[in-house]
Amino acid sequence: MRDNNVRADANLEKMASLKPAFDKGSGFGTLTAANSTPLTDGASAVLLASEEWARARGLPVLAYLTMGRVAGNDFAHGEGLLMAPTIAVSELLARAGIGFDDIDYFELHEAFAAQVLCTLKAWNDPAYCKDVLGRDAVLGVIDPAKINVKGSSLAYGHPFAATGADFGAYGQIAVDGTGETL
Repeated sequence: MRDNNVRADANLEKMASLKPAFDKGSGFGTLTAANSTPLTDGASAVLLASEEWARARGLPVLAYLTMGRVAGNDFAHGEGLLMAPTIAVSELLARAGIGFDDIDYFELHEAFAAQVLCTLKAWNDPAYCKDVLGRDAVLGVIDPAKINVKGSSLAYGHPFAATGADFGAYGQIAVDGTGETL
């Protein structure tokens, strides 16, 4: 079995010749088929229930969802396309009273390679952290060895309708039944 997204005939010259998928008119578009995940088939599910309900049915409790955060931004007016997760993660960490050093693994879902790079850069940028996240200091640097340790959507594809059940998507923090961070 091999990754069906890797093309043996790919080279920098071919990739550089690809036209942007979105911003076709300005000449500044950067998202192309070379740095974006292909759409693939896929499915996923999450059964979210109380511990009592699961135990009554003999189902194992695999994780506890102890908190979550949703954020949005006005990307149409320059606030940064796909940058809302930076806000949600910042607020979630503040609410939990923890930082990046307290987390063992990070799942950063990305449909575009640039998404993860922009997110990581934003969390380590003093101006972004102050002006957008309202923080006096940067969130910090995440060790690359802790990011997407089971692969990523760039490696496996971007399955239609399957990413919503990705428990770690957009930096959510998961804790297993023993209280250990997943």
